[in-house]
Amino acid sequence: MKRNNEEFNLLEAADRVFPGGSLGNIRLEEGYDFVVDSGSGSHIRDISGNHYIDYLLGSGPMVLGHAHPLVVDAVTEVVKKGSTFFTQNRYAIQLAEEIIKAMPCAEQVRYVSSGTEATYNALKVARAYTGRDKILKFEGGFHGMHDYSQMSLSPSGNLPFPDPEPSSAGIPKVIAETVLVAPYNDLIYVAELLERHHNEIAAVIVEPVQRIIEPQPGFLAGLRELTRKYDVLLVFDEIVTGFRLAYGGAQAYYDVVPDLAAIGKIVGGGYPLAAVVGKEEIMATYDQKSVNPSQYIPHIGTLNGNPVACVAGLTTLEILRNECSYESYHSKSNYLKSTLQGLFDEAEVPATVTGINMMFDVLFTSNPIIDYRSTLTNKTLNKIFDRTLLENGIFKSPGKFYVGFCHSDEDIQQTIEAFKLGVAEVQKAN
Repeated sequence: MKRNNEEFNLLEAADRVFPGGSLGNIRLEEGYDFVVDSGSGSHIRDISGNHYIDYLLGSGPMVLGHAHPLVVDAVTEVVKKGSTFFTQNRYAIQLAEEIIKAMPCAEQVRYVSSGTEATYNALKVARAYTGRDKILKFEGGFHGMHDYSQMSLSPSGNLPFPDPEPSSAGIPKVIAETVLVAPYNDLIYVAELLERHHNEIAAVIVEPVQRIIEPQPGFLAGLRELTRKYDVLLVFDEIVTGFRLAYGGAQAYYDVVPDLAAIGKIVGGGYPLAAVVGKEEIMATYDQKSVNPSQYIPHIGTLNGNPVACVAGLTTLEILRNECSYESYHSKSNYLKSTLQGLFDEAEVPATVTGINMMFDVLFTSNPIIDYRSTLTNKTLNKIFDRTLLENGIFKSPGKFYVGFCHSDEDIQQTIEAFKLGVAEVQKAN
């Protein structure tokens, strides 16, 4: 890709003003990094004028595409009336009503501004409600950037379960005393942990689809059964899966209803908005009039329920509800995913395209991908594959494709042509 002087200058400035030269989210290798200028639908354009089909989609929220005209119009009208108020506004109330209609576990809603805040607060609610301190999470599960989430987020895979391993500096050692870790998809081990520790565990938190690992048949339902048996709360982290797998999220798609859920990304329509949702009895921990002082959680956020973010989310959900077919979305996404697997199979390259239809990536192994440790493969070929895609106008994160409703048949066919080139480069290097 050609780079003009303005883009080179901006990249040099980024190196000066940002630690590591990035916002902390994604930094491509030298020679491939670029600065986004604009986005429209499924495409983004960099400062030098190069165009890309975007499978990052802002890390997931832009499922309808960038600058959707109905969302832009709604936001433009609302922002003229004021940016934020720190008190009730109609769009926050209306969006909460729609979330409650859509998501089976949602009886009440508490807004925050990021997915990290949502999962952190969901765990806090669970501890307040149960009076217990420990959390059970799954190795490799991503629940944001707070201390509890970063226990065994990207561990070495060498520690015995259920010992947690910090995946960041700066985490107090005491946090490890409150987190138990299990392998994803292993109901037998979860049952053993709950049998031994249920009197200490406030909640089990799980991504219904853990990054690009699908739940094995019966795994989520088994978690629901076990947590009910031992009177432990079940928390679904639906930051990614909410309104994506189905309008009602993974809990609707898999027909497993948690006690609490954290939602974000799509529900904010591309703006900073997330939420904790759950049963009224549990959410009452936020209501000083409804609970004992020992259970009450004071909670304040400058931009909680921000009207601009809420109207973006409300408009996005309206479009998803009225204009989008989830059946077609799954079909289109699965076609892209299965085509990629077929290309690797034809090339006789040991590779597993793993994930669920609209969220997937390739791992260069022929072994089944069922938990975090099975994803610990050599990533050299991934770099070759991703680099070839980028050279041919396909932009994705280093770990996942996000397919959106916005991706057209033409986008899909162009992507498949780039897949063929990527597979050929991998085949040469393998």
